[in-house]
Amino acid sequence: MTDPTLIRRCHTVFPGHRARRPAEIYAAMAAWCEANDVEHDVYGSGALIEAFEKKIAALLGFEAAVFCISGTMTQVTALRLASQDRGGAPVALHPTSHIFVHERSNHELLGHFAALRTGDPQRPFTASDLAAIPDRLGAVGLELPMREIGGQVPSWNELEAIKAHCKARGVHLHMDGARLWEAAAGYGKPVAEITSGFDSVYVSLYKGVGGLGGAMLAGSHDFVARASEWFRRQGGNVIHRSPYVVAAAMQFDARLKAMPEYFSRTQFLYEALRAHPQIRVNPARPAANMLHLHLPVSRERALAIRDALAEEHGIWLFNRVSHGVLPETSWFELYVGDNLLAASDEQVRAALERFAAALRAPA
Repeated sequence: MTDPTLIRRCHTVFPGHRARRPAEIYAAMAAWCEANDVEHDVYGSGALIEAFEKKIAALLGFEAAVFCISGTMTQVTALRLASQDRGGAPVALHPTSHIFVHERSNHELLGHFAALRTGDPQRPFTASDLAAIPDRLGAVGLELPMREIGGQVPSWNELEAIKAHCKARGVHLHMDGARLWEAAAGYGKPVAEITSGFDSVYVSLYKGVGGLGGAMLAGSHDFVARASEWFRRQGGNVIHRSPYVVAAAMQFDARLKAMPEYFSRTQFLYEALRAHPQIRVNPARPAANMLHLHLPVSRERALAIRDALAEEHGIWLFNRVSHGVLPETSWFELYVGDNLLAASDEQVRAALERFAAALRAPA
């Protein structure tokens, strides 16, 4: 039985938002287009996309924003321009940066920029970490929240210190804001207050927002215009962006409004997990609506437990699971969204009880 089939049979689902099949998504998009009299853009020129770009720019506190077909193209382009403007000086990135972990060395193989790994792999880097770099930097890339380490973020004071450090040295500060809306709920501050002091920000249109794909890059008019031209040069000039923009725009306000609820539900889950100390949680306290749960069983055993709970009890606890650093351990990422909001407190506690019992049972 496939994972999607198993999930559809479950009454208690922990990760993310309810999965919608293509026909349902496209029907909702068609109805929204009809209700809002949407026309296709042509190579990024059109009423809907231009209005949405202005909306994102205003929310983030920047002069302009532009759509890009992928976050991968968005980020390396922004950082390359920043490095180029400063004589090709290197870019400082956390060891778990998406660019290092998921982008297959594109920044090196395509000659975008030189990158320095900065800070401890298990903690957000600090202004002191940046100050310890002897080289002149062209840019600093900071992910908020930091997905690969459980959604950790710098403290507010540390974040302000990083901003001040970069400003004093003329270093371009770029934010990987793929999950910025989630971080805003954790910080309890408006996104524009968080982004203030950054020179550019990338946000995703599909992760927490739930669109089909795509991204936005925000910055000054000049910086955004230059990046937009480089998106074209790199093959990002698709004739119609409208499917991606519609899929994001039609649910954007509702998703952002729900972020504090998702964060509150994450805090509830974190407290409920205290009853099961064999399940270790990262970070020490939730900073966004995501957690990493570390298990005292192998990856293969974790998958077997997951599938058995789904088939026998209608409980789906996680999607992917990874090998842990230590033998016979594993971990998974849990993004808290509509599914966990829909489950009652009793359902959540009962599911955790069954999960913990299965972890304790002999293989």
